[in-house]
Amino acid sequence: MILNSSASQHKVVQDVWKALDGLTDPEIPVITLREMGIIRDVEFIAEDSVVVVITPTYSGCPAMEQIHDDVRNTLKAMGLQVEVRTQLAPAWTTDWMTDIAKDKLKAYGIAPPNRQCGAPSQQISVVHFLRKPSSTEQAVECPRCGSSHTFESSKFGSTACKALYKCLDCQEPFDYFKPY
Repeated sequence: MILNSSASQHKVVQDVWKALDGLTDPEIPVITLREMGIIRDVEFIAEDSVVVVITPTYSGCPAMEQIHDDVRNTLKAMGLQVEVRTQLAPAWTTDWMTDIAKDKLKAYGIAPPNRQCGAPSQQISVVHFLRKPSSTEQAVECPRCGSSHTFESSKFGSTACKALYKCLDCQEPFDYFKPY
């Protein structure tokens, strides 16, 4: 049976997506690039050629070179010629992360981004010298014990897209994936 052009294109794109579904984020290996929302599109060029569009979590993300290589090598192993195109606009947002990715972040020990974020508050706690969340901000929940009694100890955590927090109940530090 010979597939028509449209069915053939669909099959190639479907096979590419299936192959890309196995690629994980180099910095958070429990989450796939697709779950993170980094892989934006697959464009069919020809039977043996595709373009994969990716958007970094932020423009200076050091993992992008590794992501490029992983995408390129995975698809070359399928016998495809591939162009990996970085698209900066629209800018990546944590809204592109799937709920599965957020659940995996939490299980991995990284607090997922809150959906609602307000403007930073200047309110200071005299006892702990910590900024309290304003009424429009959601507290960052500790991924280890579930407490919302946490504070930001550094604007940057293990990577620039995360902040470092500490739980005042279990006393454990943890990364918080900053919402964008």
